[in-house]
Amino acid sequence: MKNIASTVRRFAGVLLPVAFAAASLGAQAQEVVKIGFSSPLSGPQSAYGTDNRDGLMLAVKELNAKGVTVGGQKVTFEVVAEDDGADPRQGVAVAQKLADSKVKFVVGPYNSGVAIPAGRVYNESGMVMMTVGSNPKITELGYPRLFRIGVNDVQLGAAMAVYAAKEMKIKNVAVVDDRSAYGQGLVQEFVAEAKRQGLNIVKQEFTTDKATDFTPILTSIRSAKPDAVFFGGYSAQGGPMLRQMVSLGVQAKLLGGDGICATETARLSGGAADGRVLCAQAGTILGKADTGRAFAAKYKAAYNRDPLTYAANFYDGAMLLADAMQKAGSTDAGKVAETIAKGSYKGVAGEYSFTDKHDLKSSPVSVYGFKGGQPEVLSSF
Repeated sequence: MKNIASTVRRFAGVLLPVAFAAASLGAQAQEVVKIGFSSPLSGPQSAYGTDNRDGLMLAVKELNAKGVTVGGQKVTFEVVAEDDGADPRQGVAVAQKLADSKVKFVVGPYNSGVAIPAGRVYNESGMVMMTVGSNPKITELGYPRLFRIGVNDVQLGAAMAVYAAKEMKIKNVAVVDDRSAYGQGLVQEFVAEAKRQGLNIVKQEFTTDKATDFTPILTSIRSAKPDAVFFGGYSAQGGPMLRQMVSLGVQAKLLGGDGICATETARLSGGAADGRVLCAQAGTILGKADTGRAFAAKYKAAYNRDPLTYAANFYDGAMLLADAMQKAGSTDAGKVAETIAKGSYKGVAGEYSFTDKHDLKSSPVSVYGFKGGQPEVLSSF
């Protein structure tokens, strides 16, 4: 009997520490939530993609440093960043890759032309998708877990047309789009509002989102003598287009949406942006609010450069997801989507509260000019 008792005590001495160790490991167990990212990290729009990614990464770094608990369990976040090249086919491949990797949340895509086809994959995979793509068709898809966390083309195009008519007092406008879903949608909405405001559309031209020589279309536009050229596209083309406008003697102002509302436009224009470029962009003016200034300072400290157009929205996207998870007490994509749809969140770039179609209920639009190569706010709508 003594031998049996001794054996039991020895086993108990081994099992007790093991049990305590197991309990300790259970208490420290963390759920890793992967947040997918889709934007162009290569090609002409890579500056914007990098800007978006770094805004998202900054938020995730802060969340993990602070510590987030969901339903009583500690959660850590991990970014799965993918390059969609601003190309629809590549964007669909990225969506499928993220779906196959069991990622449940994605912030992106950046481009409307990518968001529309990739959205189908994200929807079929049950993922929550938060995009800044501005083409109205995106939310018309009716996907229950898709949210637009930026402004749409209707608001951007209309604001720029109203400003051109009422503040700039111009009469004649030429329009150019880059044949992307974003560029075409933006020009369409600008033209519709411009006509309502009594402006004359004296020329309509198009290019591509990879073009570098705009001489033929600018020569055609020059003959129409417009007061302004509205461009539906991005800085990669907008900057060089302005430089070539100057060299060809086209005196018109260059107008556009958020795609050219960045220092990249000034850099690529060869310093011609000051007094020549006006653009419409959504959300809070970072330099006018404490939260915006704080974000811009943190971003610059982390990356040694100023944020461009949508870094703040991608930052907000991660914060919005984390907030919804905490409120839902779950990391289940369906429950998180329901919480986002019904609730609201105050972010750096504005208030995130959604309509039934999952567009933002309220998103102010500001018109910017350029001074010293930097966008400078002129008016807000």
